[in-house]
Parts: sequence; structure tokens; C-alpha cells
Amino acid sequence: MRSPDQLLHHAAELIQEADGLVVAAGAGMGVDSGLPDFRGNTGFWNAYPALAKAGLEFTQIASPAAFETRPELAWGFYGHRLDLYRRIQPHAGFALLKHWGSQMPQGYTVFTSNVDGQFQRAGFDGQHINECHGSIHHLQCLQGCCADIWPADAFIPDVDKDNCRLRNHPPLCPHCGGLARPNILMFGDWGWNEQQQAAQHARQQSWLEKVERPVAIELGAGTAIPSVRYFSQHILQKHGGRLIRINLREAGVASKEDVGLAMGALDGLKAIAAVLGGQYQLAEE
Repeated sequence: MRSPDQLLHHAAELIQEADGLVVAAGAGMGVDSGLPDFRGNTGFWNAYPALAKAGLEFTQIASPAAFETRPELAWGFYGHRLDLYRRIQPHAGFALLKHWGSQMPQGYTVFTSNVDGQFQRAGFDGQHINECHGSIHHLQCLQGCCADIWPADAFIPDVDKDNCRLRNHPPLCPHCGGLARPNILMFGDWGWNEQQQAAQHARQQSWLEKVERPVAIELGAGTAIPSVRYFSQHILQKHGGRLIRINLREAGVASKEDVGLAMGALDGLKAIAAVLGGQYQLAEE
């Protein structure tokens, strides 16, 4: 069994040898920024006690049906999250990843199941980001009257946090005047407009065809909803890449050619940065 120090040095070597950086991020990536981790109903209800009192599970409120039957509650939940994501500052690990990717000949690409827009806030080029579950910062018509997706910038939610209810008017579709919803893939969702994500996917696939020695740094991606893990595996199997998995609870990797670090996202990235040094070190460090 390799020591933590050996694992960190191996991770540093993989980064130095790569010609392109693939960032694969799950929900655990945002925890160090202060974002809630909806790990099971307990974690979800701790963040939203009003929904716990109502006996509503995450899968029930994070669904188009909730917007149909309880729009004030659904937009209370998503409005609170939208406001939170606008205010939270990405942790220093984002800057490290962006810096490492910028040192590589082919640059970087991001695959994330998070809908929070934190990579864009951290200065990553939006043209290099694939948000596989959509983005809370964009809206679509709940009834699907059109194929349009538009920014949520004009919507400023006023949420009664104690009851998780929207107090002001929800966003409306500019075409039919009906209720708008986040452009996010929800549970039991047959109406998600995937047009924007499909374009992101196409750009990412084009980038992957150019890279020869990709290294995927996977952060905070669990096995309960394995979208990000599947993507990391795709990088290994289809593009000959290597994997650095940073996960506090599920850090195992299948090959000794790869690295698993049982750490939080920020701690893991800072530990690798300490080994890398040199051109991979941020100027302020």
C-alpha cells in the first residue's frame, strides 16, 4: 500500500506529464466554499428544515411536478439556492485547477454535475465547461411552449427562509407568460430543455479529440448519482487518460497507474500544489 506522500507525488507526476486537464466535479467540490452537501435526506433536511417539517424529500421538491403543484415552495427552494450560489465565493482550489490547466499545451475542460455556476464565478471559460445537469442560472418555460433558454439574471428571489416559500413573483416565460423553471435536469423530468448542455457536450468532445495525454482530476463525486464517475471512466477507457480521484469517503481507484486521495477537495488540491511547486504554484502563494 502506498503512503499518502507517495500518492501525492504520483498525482503531481501525472499533472506534469499531461497535455490537457480534465476537471470532473461532483457535489463535494462546493462544500469547502460553504455550500450544503445534500447527502441523503438527513443532509438535505438539515439545510432546509421547513421541508423536513413538511416531510418532503429532495427528490420530491427537485422535480417539475413540484413547480406544477407547489410553485411557491418549489421556487422558495430553488430561489434560495440561486441567491446562495450568487453570493458564495469559490474556494482557492478552483484557482489552482484553472492555473494548472492553463500551463498545459491543450488547456483544460470541465465536466460537472453541479448546477451552481461556481466554475464560471472562479474565472473558468464558459466555453470549456459542460454542466451535465444544466444550470440554475438559466431558465426555461415550465410548459415547454418554446425551445428558448434565457439567463436568470433579472430574477431576484425574495424567500421566506423559515417556510422555504417565495414571497415575490416567480419568473415567467417571456413567450407565453406561464411559469418559468430552472434549466436543470430534475427527478422525473421529461421536459428538460437540454439544448444548451448538448452544445457544451459537443464542444467538450471536440476538445477531447485533440488531447493526447489527459489527466482527469475528479473531485467530490460519489457513487449515488454516478454521472461524474462515468465521465472519469470514459476519459480512462476512450481517451487513454489517467485519474486523480479526490474524495473524502470514496477514494478508491482500480489501477495503480491512478491515484485516490481520501481528502476533501480543497485539502487534496492544496496538498498536490505543495508537491508541485514551481510553475504550478499560484503567484500569491
